[in-house]
Amino acid sequence: MSLYPPNFAAQINIALSNINKFLSKRVENPKAEMSFLDHIEELRWHIVRSAIAIVIGACLVFWKVEWIFDNIILGPAHESFISYKWFCELGKLLHSDSLCGTKINMKFQNTAVTGQFMMGLSVSTMIGFIIMFPYVLWELWKFIRPALRPSEVKAARGIVFWCSLLFFMGVSFAYFIVAPYTINFFGNYSLSPLFENIITIDNYYDTMSNLLLALGAVFELPILVYFLSRIGILTPEFLRSRRRYAFLILFILSMLIAPPDVFSCLLIFVPMYILFEISVSISARAVRIRKMKEAIKEANERDND
Repeated sequence: MSLYPPNFAAQINIALSNINKFLSKRVENPKAEMSFLDHIEELRWHIVRSAIAIVIGACLVFWKVEWIFDNIILGPAHESFISYKWFCELGKLLHSDSLCGTKINMKFQNTAVTGQFMMGLSVSTMIGFIIMFPYVLWELWKFIRPALRPSEVKAARGIVFWCSLLFFMGVSFAYFIVAPYTINFFGNYSLSPLFENIITIDNYYDTMSNLLLALGAVFELPILVYFLSRIGILTPEFLRSRRRYAFLILFILSMLIAPPDVFSCLLIFVPMYILFEISVSISARAVRIRKMKEAIKEANERDND
């Protein structure tokens, strides 16, 4: 069975045509009439303002970075972390003690002269980006918006809010659900009583940052599907007919994001697959809107003829 539907090439041609129309649009906005170099210059300033916002957020975080690192970044490594209480309560409801975490046998070490200082900078930058994500997205939207028609701007109303909400949902899911289980599982896993888990702060931070940023990005899937459907690249029929491939791809992606244990993979895979099913519904709605507008446009053209 072919991975691509019989009319896939035709769909790609339609999508490329729609993209070309989008790029060649000219609306009554001076920014839409700029040359290519002017657009690059405009984009540069949006990037500069976004970078300044991230630096400001990073500076605010760095002011209290010791407290933030100990209570937020290292939060899942503390037995008093709130998620462990949630897991234990859930275990009691299910009449199982397996979800109640045990003592986390994990110690941390720094192996570089500048390690702790550079770690403070890295943590500040990451959290600064997360805090300022809505502003960064808003700057990107300001760059794209002049090329859109009023009807398209209206259709995309609230995009900054919804993208930010999905991103924060992904980060929260990673921080409160996936990370605590991951830290608890590997903090207590041992091949021999002679071994002691002494983790470098770089390794711990890499695990946390990968989970937070990766799931924050993955949760943007419905927005991506919506726009790909609006320009004709994706259809709900294509997504429905390729569920088995989506299932496999999402599971492989879950294994790449999560630590190498089955339960962590499932913790990530299940919400990602739910997002896929939501995206199918969103794609169907986007295609209906696109076809309705195309039908109205064709009807108007026939009336004018």
